[in-house]
Amino acid sequence: MPRKRFSLLPSSLLWRAFLLIATLMLVAVAAWLAMFREAEVEPRARMLAQTIASVSNLTRSALLASRPENRIDLLAELSDTEGVHVYPAYPEDRVAPLPPTALSRHLENELRERLGPDTRLAFMLNDEPGLFVSFKIFSGHEGDFWLALPRERLERRLPLYWLGWGAAVLLLALAGAWLIVFRITRPLKALESAARQLGAGETPPTLPARGPEELVAVTHAFNQMSTNLKQLEADRQLLLAGISHDLRTPLTRLRMETELSVSEAEARAGMEADIAEMDRTIGQFLDFARPQSLEGKTPEPTDLAVMLDEIAGRYGDKVCRLAGADFRLPVHPEPLRRAVVNLIENALRHAGHASPVEVELIREDGNAVIAVLDRGPGIAPHEVERLKQPFMRGEAARTGAGGAGLGLSIVERIASAHRGRLELLPRTGGGLAARIVLPVS
Repeated sequence: MPRKRFSLLPSSLLWRAFLLIATLMLVAVAAWLAMFREAEVEPRARMLAQTIASVSNLTRSALLASRPENRIDLLAELSDTEGVHVYPAYPEDRVAPLPPTALSRHLENELRERLGPDTRLAFMLNDEPGLFVSFKIFSGHEGDFWLALPRERLERRLPLYWLGWGAAVLLLALAGAWLIVFRITRPLKALESAARQLGAGETPPTLPARGPEELVAVTHAFNQMSTNLKQLEADRQLLLAGISHDLRTPLTRLRMETELSVSEAEARAGMEADIAEMDRTIGQFLDFARPQSLEGKTPEPTDLAVMLDEIAGRYGDKVCRLAGADFRLPVHPEPLRRAVVNLIENALRHAGHASPVEVELIREDGNAVIAVLDRGPGIAPHEVERLKQPFMRGEAARTGAGGAGLGLSIVERIASAHRGRLELLPRTGGGLAARIVLPVS
């Protein structure tokens, strides 16, 4: 079985498409926000600089127009009503520059154009946070002052309701995207289910042709394929019935005529053996032509040891049942019984009757292993995979052993249908170990 690769992406087309669209939408929104912030920096800096310059000029004009004894009261009023503070500037003042943002650079340039090239801006004055702008009221160093504004004027905070509306719009867009993707992928889901039914040997109902024209075309093609396969299956069943009746009936008559008309025992035995071989060959062809897929069929809890005892008992002294493990597994008993019988018949046909064929049930690496052991010529390792193919026969077949070369391929198909495998291994001391490996869980 192919190993599943770990992926962060979901497995279904619906969620992959939705995740892709959602990612594109989020990236588009983030890019739009970044572009909006970049585009509004310069106008915002211009408006903020205009406001600061106006406050600075009005403060300067108010202080110059007022009497010296009233200036303290005026500054207190500006502080209470406008949140504007004025501090005298000293050479030993500790100032921290504005953060290096695009808004700060634009604001500094705009203020120097409006208030003069000597204008300074600070983000902190003597460890006190705020937005500080230098300006002059009087000539000389005694006329240097700091205009302190709330730092919030430099910071832009989006209102919470804006965020709420944005989140609501984004959720609605994602819901719409999911609905669109769902409507597009729903026919594909129905197509997948019908394909599974078809793969299990069932005839799915005719799918409705809805959706985009590409999906309609695929649905029409699938419905036509399903109809053709249904007709092909009916023709195959009719052909198998005809082969079984039209070939086996003459064989039955030929066997009866041989027993009645041929007087010599040796000749009669040879003809009966040929007839039996022809019957076995026809049976192999029919078994191979029947579908081996077991999907959709319910496995039955089966005692494998009891099954093997029953099969070995049919052959008397030719087959020896070895003591081993006990397993009760959910399997399909009839196909599995057919697989074991094919391995035993193959061993008896190619290994001769010098020693009995041994059947064993063991536990190995968490698997149940049904082993058919013989002391025949075995199979070369490079021939194993070739002999599992239909109509392939080994060198042993040239020694007189019959068969159509389908027994091992039938066993391989039945083992694969049980999620297992067929192994053909050399046996210690000579011979072949044909093993059906079945997973326990």
